[in-house]
Amino acid sequence: MGYKNTRQCLDALEAEGELIRIDAAVDARIDAGAIQRRVFRAGGPALLFTNVKGCRFPMAANLFGTKKRMHFLFRDTVDTVRRLMKLKLNPMEALKRPWQYLGAPLTAYHTIPKRVSTGPVMQNVTSVSSLPQLVSWPMDGGAYVTLPQVYTESPAEPGFAGSNLGMYRVQLSGNDYLRDEEVGLHYQIHRGIGHHHAQALEKGAPLKVNIFVGGAPSMTLAAVMPLPEGLAEIFFAGAMGGHRIPMVRREGGLPIPAEADFCICGTVMPGAEKPEGPFGDHLGYYSLTHDFPVLKVDAVYHRDDAVWPFTTVGRPPQEDTLFGDFIHELTAELVPSVFSGVHEVHAVDAAGVHPLLLAVGSERYVPYAGERQPQELLTNGMALLGNTQTSLSKYVLIAAREDLEHGVNCHDIPAFFRHMLERVDLTRDLHFITRTTIDTLDYSGISLNQGSKLLFAAAGAPKRTLSVEMPSGMDLPRGFRDPQVFAPGILVIKGPKHRRKRDQQDPAMERLAAALVKAKGVEGFPMIVVADDAGFTATDWDNFLWVTFTRSDPATDIYGVNGFTHAKHWGAETAMVIDARLKTYHAPPLEPDPEAEKRVDALGAKGGPLHGII
Repeated sequence: MGYKNTRQCLDALEAEGELIRIDAAVDARIDAGAIQRRVFRAGGPALLFTNVKGCRFPMAANLFGTKKRMHFLFRDTVDTVRRLMKLKLNPMEALKRPWQYLGAPLTAYHTIPKRVSTGPVMQNVTSVSSLPQLVSWPMDGGAYVTLPQVYTESPAEPGFAGSNLGMYRVQLSGNDYLRDEEVGLHYQIHRGIGHHHAQALEKGAPLKVNIFVGGAPSMTLAAVMPLPEGLAEIFFAGAMGGHRIPMVRREGGLPIPAEADFCICGTVMPGAEKPEGPFGDHLGYYSLTHDFPVLKVDAVYHRDDAVWPFTTVGRPPQEDTLFGDFIHELTAELVPSVFSGVHEVHAVDAAGVHPLLLAVGSERYVPYAGERQPQELLTNGMALLGNTQTSLSKYVLIAAREDLEHGVNCHDIPAFFRHMLERVDLTRDLHFITRTTIDTLDYSGISLNQGSKLLFAAAGAPKRTLSVEMPSGMDLPRGFRDPQVFAPGILVIKGPKHRRKRDQQDPAMERLAAALVKAKGVEGFPMIVVADDAGFTATDWDNFLWVTFTRSDPATDIYGVNGFTHAKHWGAETAMVIDARLKTYHAPPLEPDPEAEKRVDALGAKGGPLHGII
């Protein structure tokens, strides 16, 4: 059976040699997060901080920090849940291989939460200021909960069936929040809690919210699971946890998991917003201060042996990368059933997940055509941009499965880019959606939550041979220098510092595009990227993907060598040029605290608890 609480989970990991205790005094401000990131990058164990400065609660980190550990935590249920998802895809599987689905009825039973009168989480009452005050990055606006499970129910249809469990940002201190009375609640667009909040606002009523920390690890996984709208995450948590989730009904409030370590109960009043942030986020930048809902705190509960699980987020890869990989394992076979004609998708972690989506679809609309071109692929791409979390994607690159050579798929990023760049018709195959909604955390757009998207489709035979030799006769305009070949067909150039305002194109980029027309061989580089540091950008694929797709808005920042606009369609006859410089309006990238890094180094020195790990 799955683990029911954090202590069970920690004990099992320690027995497996997958956890170490850090008894040295550690500050939750900056140091704890710096330690977690360093240990994660080293592929190290889970961590239990037993001596947190100024706080009586221990903290645990890196619980989900390796693929091995993730599978260990869910080893009793992962195969059954995967088979159940396959069963949804093809019910005949149960008739073909009934022995594989023997646990299915019991798993279905586990999805139903169990109502209980009380539980360990209700043993004690505390205050927000007594909780661990984790500050992960130097410019963070205050302390944050980084593994919260935010629970709401539909005001129109209360109950578990209409509930939402999501991992939304929770700010415990800082800014204008009243100490112990208020916390910030930052949720992004396209999130389930937004529907519940809208229903409450329509009724002019407060929205009840519970924030759980710890408990069954399946609850944490459920909070990040991109389930279809209408399917409650609490049901998935039971299936993944291998047991019915016991829920305590607090009189006049929402239910609380009996085995949670902590619970913050509160209400969001109509019209109650305050500045929230900044916060170092998973794109690798700070998300800046903006008004978001305020939760009025009614009560804070904790169990006797409470432990505060946490992670830190930053430029990928981080611990949340493992959640994405694990979720892909569970759901890969469901992609064709959710998106007809789409065979696989890859939200690229190195690019911050939402900025770049790679996909493979079918191109069957005109099988008799002499020259195949994207048609069904465009339908597939629009479906991806209109459903579930893939709708937040900024760049969608989609290839036809019929054209893929043996072994090429959208998880082989170098091969996939080469495939796309060999086949794209830049005069036809770039389709922009302008002034639309984008990820709240993406500051490349024209305003908060607003920017553009690019659907980049390619089908048919190769149209060009990609170059790996620098074009000759490159007379770059003033401020542009250091051109480098990054990969076949991809050129990176250092550009001058960006000085334009938001929602403006840069004449300097137009001059570059015009100058490149004269370069002999530039047609072998259909993708040209301009960056602040060409050497850094061209170091490896992780750097290239992060810089290119987190620092550009398609409509504002793409230019063309021999570019044109015809009947509102934009294209380029020779090459597309992406302006991936940091803009004047971008949020600053995350930088570690040098002094904190020195303290982490000391823990890794001989005799220290992290010696041999970092």
